[in-house]
Amino acid sequence: MTHTLKKHRGFEILDDYKDKNISLPVRKTAQSAGYDFEAAADVVLTKQKVVLVPTGLKAFMLPDEVLMIYIRSSIAFKHQIILANGVGVIDADYNGHIMFPILNLGEEDFYIKKGMRVAQGVFQKYLTIDGDIAGVGNNRNGGFGSTGE
Repeated sequence: MTHTLKKHRGFEILDDYKDKNISLPVRKTAQSAGYDFEAAADVVLTKQKVVLVPTGLKAFMLPDEVLMIYIRSSIAFKHQIILANGVGVIDADYNGHIMFPILNLGEEDFYIKKGMRVAQGVFQKYLTIDGDIAGVGNNRNGGFGSTGE
């Protein structure tokens, strides 16, 4: 009898990026909570502007999990770079391209090179309230920011 391992949580390279030498996120140490994400392309972070940085990746997880995205502390401190939304939230039903809206608070443009580690993702379980009916009968039908304004 053959058993197939069902994947519960991880990352996949998007079809459009399969031939672009994209690395899957990894934890750098045994006690690291976050998986480091690399930029999938060279990007100029214009001073005082928000720019989307592509990863070429999507994530998958269990229905009661979320992937929280944080800017890497070293890049934030050294270069005054933050996520425009503070913390990114990748829901389990989001099957699109993970991109980071990065705000350059510095006085100079900042250059991100393809392959530079810019953010980290932490998978977490979450709780819902008794009687929660969010999403009953609804399916996500969109990409980045698809649950509305």
